[in-house]
Amino acid sequence: MNLPKNLEAHESGNLVWSIAEAADDRKAENIVLLQVNEVSYLADFFVVATGFSRTQVRAIADSIEDKLEKEFDKTPLRTEGRKDGTWILQDYGEVIVHVFLPQEREFYNLEAFWGHAERIEYQPALS
Repeated sequence: MNLPKNLEAHESGNLVWSIAEAADDRKAENIVLLQVNEVSYLADFFVVATGFSRTQVRAIADSIEDKLEKEFDKTPLRTEGRKDGTWILQDYGEVIVHVFLPQEREFYNLEAFWGHAERIEYQPALS
């Protein structure tokens, strides 16, 4: 796993990167990692990703759950939005995952709301 330098030093770095990889495995787009620990008590990181159908949004969320359970023996503390499938939130404690349809992502615009957080662009490893 090739972590960016700013994730290597963080205890949640591997978890965050695995979430991004799992989302990428299901063709999520515009995967953004926000390091919010300096500006929020909610979590250390948010991972934000886009899926282009309700089915894809659910598949991305499933991929994340499967990978984290397998690699870290972690399940979400809570999950919201799975039934509707337009915005699924997965709370892993130190990391909160948001998987959106494009119109929901644009409407809620979490990147702008948390604009003072450090932004880390996800770049998948080339195979």
